[in-house]
Amino acid sequence: MLRAAGYRVTALDMAASGAHPARMDEVASFEDYTRPLLEAVAAAPAGERLVLVGHSLGGLNLALAMERFPRKVAAAVFLAACMACTGRHMGVTIEEFSRRTTSDFFMDSKSMILDTDQGPRPAVALGPKLLAAKLYDQSSVEDLTLAKLLVRPGCQFVDDPVMRDEALLTDANYGSVKKVYVALKDDASTSEEMQRWMVELSPGTEAEELAGADHMAMCSKPRELCDLLLRIANKYD
Repeated sequence: MLRAAGYRVTALDMAASGAHPARMDEVASFEDYTRPLLEAVAAAPAGERLVLVGHSLGGLNLALAMERFPRKVAAAVFLAACMACTGRHMGVTIEEFSRRTTSDFFMDSKSMILDTDQGPRPAVALGPKLLAAKLYDQSSVEDLTLAKLLVRPGCQFVDDPVMRDEALLTDANYGSVKKVYVALKDDASTSEEMQRWMVELSPGTEAEELAGADHMAMCSKPRELCDLLLRIANKYD
């Protein structure tokens, strides 16, 4: 927990990600994967409205929290993130990304099958060459080295019932929350066209741009990103 320009800022890892102690094979569902965020939003004091920021696949976790707690969220910021829309299942963004990329996109990443209580589940551990070429290509050597050390198997939960539910995201809840999409113009992993396609799925979304940042903008352009997020927070405070 830290304070920046009068705001309280909290960074959260989803279940079995980052420093979270669970293993991915212990996470039963997409909702359980999102539970750290759901619990944090639910625990926000009455009358306090949050600005949520989701990065990459974390945009889907944001969507679930927005649908569950729309009156607690002043705005949601999607940082080069999967941004779902009402009327379609959340997995549509992952499907479109897969359609736009070639089979060799993941380079030296390792695919695997996890043995879970819910049955076999596909997972992937991102490879060091992929990290260097497409995610941290404009970040420091120190950030890239740390990322290589912290890699854990991840899942997209594409067959999870929550991810496949076309009625999950409603206009009254998810659709009522202000959305800001931050497009990273120099992101080597997600094209600018793909990012703009997601913005077009949700009319009324405010679009911002950040130049010179790789996919990990918090590493490659931390000051510029912080300034942008503070400006957004001030606008929706």
